[in-house]
Amino acid sequence: MSTCEETKKGGCMSIRIVVTGGTFDKKYDEIEGILTFKETQLPKILKQVRVTVPIVCETSQLIDSLHMAHEDRLRVLSACQDAPEMQIIVTHGTDTMVETARILAEARLDKTIVLTGAMVPYSVFGSDALFNLGCSISAVQLLPPGVYIAMNGRIFSWPDVQKDSGRGVFVSR
Repeated sequence: MSTCEETKKGGCMSIRIVVTGGTFDKKYDEIEGILTFKETQLPKILKQVRVTVPIVCETSQLIDSLHMAHEDRLRVLSACQDAPEMQIIVTHGTDTMVETARILAEARLDKTIVLTGAMVPYSVFGSDALFNLGCSISAVQLLPPGVYIAMNGRIFSWPDVQKDSGRGVFVSR
């Protein structure tokens, strides 16, 4: 992965990915028999999908979004505010993704921010993490400044989306 300084020398813009955890990064703990966090899966994922766009990864936290407090969302906001990049992806748990998107949108940053996640962890066969991340990498490069959610092959403006827990997808409001 490149740093911002390296990409500026080459005239290429980098994308920052702010990691917050969520199902995207969970792994199965064989001893405890539960899904848990050990480390972000992002470096493995980026290598696997052969991304050629310069990416800077920043782990803000590794937390289930159901356990996110307001202070945790402010940490995400701070990471986005402090990022020199104008294009930011936030990997996030799907249950409260829209709440974090609202806080980011209310800050009115002049950046393109795309939140994404997974219904099935990357470490589990059949995960949607790769597809959702790929969609968000494309979306963040093409969309104007604002806050968006990329899930299930669709891009939503943050206030126009909700999670349909019964079907395990995001839909328009």
